[in-house]
Amino acid sequence: MGRVQFGTSDGIGRILLDDGKVNAMDRGFFADLNQALDRAEGEAVRALVVRGREGFFSAGLNVKLLPSLGPKELDGLVEAFARAILRVFTFPCPTVAACTGHAIAGGALLAFACDLRFILDGPFKVQMNEVAAGLALPTWALLVAQTAIPPRRHAELLLHARAASPGQAAQWGLFSGAPATPQALEEAASGAARELLLLDPAAYAETKRRMRVRAVERALALLPSELPARLPFRG
Repeated sequence: MGRVQFGTSDGIGRILLDDGKVNAMDRGFFADLNQALDRAEGEAVRALVVRGREGFFSAGLNVKLLPSLGPKELDGLVEAFARAILRVFTFPCPTVAACTGHAIAGGALLAFACDLRFILDGPFKVQMNEVAAGLALPTWALLVAQTAIPPRRHAELLLHARAASPGQAAQWGLFSGAPATPQALEEAASGAARELLLLDPAAYAETKRRMRVRAVERALALLPSELPARLPFRG
């Protein structure tokens, strides 16, 4: 079984992220995610749920790998990262994240790229820790994060790298809810996806495109100048 699995039921596509560990992201992860998105488009699903493994939605980029990469490899990884997250952000059908645990850095961005988000309550954290790790957030990441994070929380969560518990993240509006059990999380995410099936799919896709396409095009145009190979990474 692959670390990014895809299935469908009742018009809803389901992506499961499960590498048996922390769902760390690398080039292979993004290739697998894109294959799952290809299948979702090919099978014309009308809503998509993205779910993590027990305890982790994703811990973000594989920090053990990063120091071993040369400048070109690092730039290639970050570009693949940006394009995969932005593909989720602009995916034509409704998307729902079911965060089963920690959502850190790139993991948080993957959740924020979805249209709706739910997170399991528990001893988990949501954190954009890039500034604390010595990385300036690129425009594309800020675009995705600022769409999901209310403006009054931008400074503390993006500039100050503050971590939030599931309860805080839901209270602050980052997530639509923090169910208490994995079953309740699944029911909340699936229920939200079923409700979104009632919307006109063509109107949904075009409205989302109009909401986001210009900002995404600008972010992608800036991407080459914001690649991080010249910046130190302190994991």
